[in-house]
Amino acid sequence: MDLLIRGGQLASGDRADILIDDGEIIAVGSVPVAETVEVIDADGLVVVPGFVDGHRHVWQAPLRGIGPDMTLPAYLTVVLGRALSSYGPQQAYDATLLGAAEALNAGITTVFDWNNATRTPGHTDAVLDAYTRAGIRAVVAHGNPDDERDVRRVAALRGRVTAGLAILGTDYGPWDEAVRQIELGRQLGLVVSMHASGGHNSPLRRMNEAGLLGPHLQLVHVNNMTDDDAKLLADNGVGVIVTPIVEATMGHGASCFSRFADAGGRAGLGTDVVVNAPADLFEPMRDTLRSHRAHTGTMYPAGSILAAATVDSASAIGLGDVVGTIAVGRRADLVLLDGLTHLLGTGELAGAVVTALGPADVHTVVVDGRVVKRDGHLVGLDLAQLRRSTAELARQAR
Repeated sequence: MDLLIRGGQLASGDRADILIDDGEIIAVGSVPVAETVEVIDADGLVVVPGFVDGHRHVWQAPLRGIGPDMTLPAYLTVVLGRALSSYGPQQAYDATLLGAAEALNAGITTVFDWNNATRTPGHTDAVLDAYTRAGIRAVVAHGNPDDERDVRRVAALRGRVTAGLAILGTDYGPWDEAVRQIELGRQLGLVVSMHASGGHNSPLRRMNEAGLLGPHLQLVHVNNMTDDDAKLLADNGVGVIVTPIVEATMGHGASCFSRFADAGGRAGLGTDVVVNAPADLFEPMRDTLRSHRAHTGTMYPAGSILAAATVDSASAIGLGDVVGTIAVGRRADLVLLDGLTHLLGTGELAGAVVTALGPADVHTVVVDGRVVKRDGHLVGLDLAQLRRSTAELARQAR
């Protein structure tokens, strides 16, 4: 045994110990203390599954806040044009390390990194090295699917850092190219992610007829999703990730979270980009709660939204049987939250986490059984220094 989290309060309201061995949760409940186990005293803290960011362009971390009024065309020019072209492998490493540190600081233990910066094998190696250094769990969605040799190399990854595939897709690229790339991802056992719009003229029905829909596919945004789209995606088990803060800020449209839920789907949450949005999932959870209550006309339970940032995001990125819940057999990705001592022992904890907390309340973070943030401070990563060392990347983009 490696680690015992002692006496924390689960979001369900139950007090429990969590015993971890070799990165895996092996007991949840009342656990006797062994002399060889490191003990974290979680008395007064709420323990939740580590947050899972289902869609994030991690390489953009140095560009935080440069585009508060940025439109999508400006984003394509400034960020995917000028900024991305300035990134060599060292810049990709530095930016990824910063983005991973910001995520961990906010209690995000897993990121699905839709990575435009994997332009060469050297860039890819730099990104992978940064994730190894940071200690976060990451699915690196290779953004250069035409480099099939590099994609196949990364697809062989196992453990805390694994691979996905990021493609232009059927909305924004040629049909034949998208089909070939989706089939490549399916052959390699990778989740294939693409930005999509949905709507009456979308290619979703054609994709269904071609047998391209399924759990191997993940769609991001889908703001114009129709009721028929929602049913088609839910019935085929397609992963859906919404990023409500960026979608609203950049004018993509209303979140499809509620429409997908009406069809029986369970969308996950993402941060997307930090050029005009925060680097945490607390505000996306709150925005989703507000919009879903307005959609349903009910006081939809706030605590239910916690699943969107944990188990539902995990399922949508292909890690639903690995992380996202606190249960025996799952990997030990956990967050200990402060600020709710007065609510311990009540049934209001999950809702309070969603509605009232933020990154400043993230006390301790554990990834794969290893403590990466302790007592409010990152372990082995200096966030302020990482921001200073990457400041030039933001200046070059502006």
